Amino acid sequence: MNRKELIDAVAAKTEMKKVDVERVIEGTISAITEELANGGSVALTGFGTFATSERSERTGRNPSTGAEMKIAASRVAKFKVGSALKSAVKK
Repeated sequence: MNRKELIDAVAAKTEMKKVDVERVIEGTISAITEELANGGSVALTGFGTFATSERSERTGRNPSTGAEMKIAASRVAKFKVGSALKSAVKK
């Protein structure tokens, strides 16, 4: 499912206009992104938790040449699945 299909599905389930659903989805994504960029987390009970994690600097290999290279430390986004979503997918 892509973004357009998601908007269509939510509009059908909520009987809202597609333009309103699109604004809500864009706002939700923007709020989650902003919170993660500030180092916070977003917990949606039953669905899951969006958070960040720190990756330390490490040594990797160039797959083409096999030469060693340093991979810089970074902060990455993570998602931990909530119990209700986990159960729904597991069936």
